[in-house]
Amino acid sequence: MAPTAPTAVALLAAAALSLTAAPATAAPVEASDGRPRDARITVPGAGVHDLRVVAYRGRTDDAPGTRIQDRGIAASPHGPHGGTGPGGIGNYQVTAHRTSHGGIFRRTPTLDKGDEVYVDAGPWRYVYRIVKTRWVSFRSARSLREQRAPVPGHPGRVPRRGYLTLSTCATPEDHAAGNFWHDRFGNPEHRIDKIGVLVDRVERP
Repeated sequence: MAPTAPTAVALLAAAALSLTAAPATAAPVEASDGRPRDARITVPGAGVHDLRVVAYRGRTDDAPGTRIQDRGIAASPHGPHGGTGPGGIGNYQVTAHRTSHGGIFRRTPTLDKGDEVYVDAGPWRYVYRIVKTRWVSFRSARSLREQRAPVPGHPGRVPRRGYLTLSTCATPEDHAAGNFWHDRFGNPEHRIDKIGVLVDRVERP
């Protein structure tokens, strides 16, 4: 039997509601406690595999961080001017050289949106997904605050998830543009940051 007009209207309304209803939200990713610790990082899209990341108290590309990078490994600052630890809520910051001391981050500027980065710490692997690119000027206090903010690019905003900042120098780009400025640690004016968000936590392989 065909449905009556009122019944048909009700069925159509229900169908429309089912199509427009918001999808169920995914369960939140379980973050770490944010404790600073050494880690290992793998960036398949940049040819980086099981690279040591040393945690230190400081800020991005300061003297202690530069000394760590000069060893051909990566550095991760923490403390009042640094970031959170691997997998933590906030901004996990990792810096390494691009054109010197092994150039281990030589290909990170080529990462695309959607590329994944794996950070191994303790028994866990934290999976980040690249969502955007930021350029940072070492001659701009505002630009540096944005780089180091708990929510990258947004100083003062309270973080509600884990973020990753992979940072390396823009020396080739600066020199190609005729910009040869550098600070006392040899950093050029600009850095290229790849920003990721924490999307998963799995047992460490």
